[in-house]
Amino acid sequence: MKNLFQTSKILLLDLASTLLFLAIYVLTGNLFLAVGLGMALGIAQIGWQLVHNQRVEALQWLSLVIIFASGAATFITDDPLFVMLKPSIIYVIVGMVMLKRGWMTRYLPPIAQATVPDLAITFGYVWAGMMFFSAGLNIVLALALDVTSWAAVKSVWAIGSKVGLFGIQYAIMKSTGIRRARAMMAAS
Repeated sequence: MKNLFQTSKILLLDLASTLLFLAIYVLTGNLFLAVGLGMALGIAQIGWQLVHNQRVEALQWLSLVIIFASGAATFITDDPLFVMLKPSIIYVIVGMVMLKRGWMTRYLPPIAQATVPDLAITFGYVWAGMMFFSAGLNIVLALALDVTSWAAVKSVWAIGSKVGLFGIQYAIMKSTGIRRARAMMAAS
C-alpha cells in the first residue's frame, strides 16, 4: 500500500497544474483565472525542483512548455473553440512523448522495477494510446458540445480515464509482480 501512495503522489504532482486548472474553472467559470493559476503552478513546480537540484523529467518539462504555450495562446485568442480544441494538441504531444520506451520507470517502486519492468514498458505504450484516443474524443466533444457541457464531460473523462487506467495497471502489475517474486524465491 505504501508503494501505491508513493506512486499516486508522484502522479498527482505531475497532474497538479491540470487538476488546479479544472478545479478553478469548474468553481469559478473564469477561464483566464484557471489558465493563469495553472501556468503559475507549473512554473512554481519546475522552479522548486531546479532550486533543490532535483532532476526534472521530460514529461514535466513538456507539461511546463505546454501549459505556458497553450496558456499564452488562450489569453491571445480568447476563442472558446480554440480553448476546447487545444487539449487535443496537448494529448497528441504527450502521447508522442509517452512513446519513449521506459518513460514510466520513474513512477515504479524498486520492487516493481525488479519484477515487472516489461509491464511498465507495455503500459507506457497503453498510456500513449489513451492519450491519442483522448485527442480524438476531445475533437468530437469540442465540435458537438457547448463550452459548459464540454468542460463537464472533459473533466470527468480526463480524471476518470487516468484514475481507471492507473487502477488497472496497478492491479495487473502488483499481482504479476507478486507471482514473479514468489517464483524467483522458489527457484533460488
